[in-house]
Amino acid sequence: MRKIKDYLLKLSLIKKIAIVIVIIGLGWFGFLRISTSKKNQVKYETAKAEKGNLVVTVTGSGTVSSNNNSNVTTSATGVVKTLFVKDGETVKTGDKILEIELDLEGQQKHAQAYSSYLSAQNSLQSAKDALYTAQADLFTKWQTYFNLAESDKYMGSDDKPKIEERNNQTEFLITQNNWLASEANYKLKQKTVTQAQTSLNSAWYSYQQASPIIYAPISGTVSGLSLQIGSVINSQSSSNTTATTNKIAGVRTDAMPTISISLTEIDVPKITIGDKATVTFDAFTDKTFTGKVVSIDLIGIVSSGVTTYPTVILLDTKSDAILPNMAASANIITNTKDNILLVPVSAVITQNGTSTVQIMKNNKPQTVTVETGLSSDEQIEIKSGLKEGETVVTSTTQSDSSSQQSQTSSPFGGFGGGNIRIMR
Repeated sequence: MRKIKDYLLKLSLIKKIAIVIVIIGLGWFGFLRISTSKKNQVKYETAKAEKGNLVVTVTGSGTVSSNNNSNVTTSATGVVKTLFVKDGETVKTGDKILEIELDLEGQQKHAQAYSSYLSAQNSLQSAKDALYTAQADLFTKWQTYFNLAESDKYMGSDDKPKIEERNNQTEFLITQNNWLASEANYKLKQKTVTQAQTSLNSAWYSYQQASPIIYAPISGTVSGLSLQIGSVINSQSSSNTTATTNKIAGVRTDAMPTISISLTEIDVPKITIGDKATVTFDAFTDKTFTGKVVSIDLIGIVSSGVTTYPTVILLDTKSDAILPNMAASANIITNTKDNILLVPVSAVITQNGTSTVQIMKNNKPQTVTVETGLSSDEQIEIKSGLKEGETVVTSTTQSDSSSQQSQTSSPFGGFGGGNIRIMR
């Protein structure tokens, strides 16, 4: 040791510095080798094969339907004179909601609507009178034809029609055609009466819309009634200057809420009518509701080249907190299995129809072949090839030694290729 010390003391400064650099360099590269070998070690994410229950679902999002709501509207204009109900009260079909003191425009609309209604009534009565006349003519023509057809001239003694005489005698043909023409006219008059009745119904609806008294269209609970006595209801016009109606309030029935969601073309074949579902709402994520599928639109809707299929879910319970057009998410249950062996989906690798998993034995992975069954987005059933409690590999991570080295810099900066300047 003393000889080495004496030898180093006799060396020049340049040689001493060179030796120090070599020692430091060897130490640095030794450190890199050890560090890289550690970083190149493979790490395994694992999970245990466990017995459990598997629930397979199809997920969709949509909104609360407004099928259990009806709008209360009016085309009348003026000032609210009387309120017969308050928001939240229960009404029956035909109950009074409020009364309006019509302004000049409202009075004109009301008078015009009443005139149209009376005109429709007259048209219906005229159509009915014409029907009665056509019916009397039909009976008369039919009786004439029947008497002639039953006469000995056109009916044999064996009660069989004389076909040749009926086809060749003008008298019979004219009588028959008169009856058929009368029958066709009667059917035409029937259609005229139906059309007149429809026009009367439409005129009555327009008259009610222009009426100063607004009635409940259905039975239910009044909602959204914000008008007060003295509130002004102005007229509204659409872009084509046609008068439109004003929404006064809404009436909600006791029907269970329904959720309309959109499913993809991949998911819709998996579900059937009656499938159970769980539903959550963006408005209150801490609550989960149950329901079932009651409708599937198999025609679908195409938008921007993407096809979706509207599906309706009927909730099992109702809640006043669930309002129309609320955003909702649904999980439709398509299949379930209880007490089966499960592993994460990421643990199974399927190639050429064969499924395998890696199990950990003595801290090393071993590949085994398994038979799989039902699967969800997260878990898959293992029918054979695994035992309960065995550890399976779900993912692996391994460091890239080349990238690690490329990211590591030398403590000497340009050592091996740079310029070293030594100061004496």
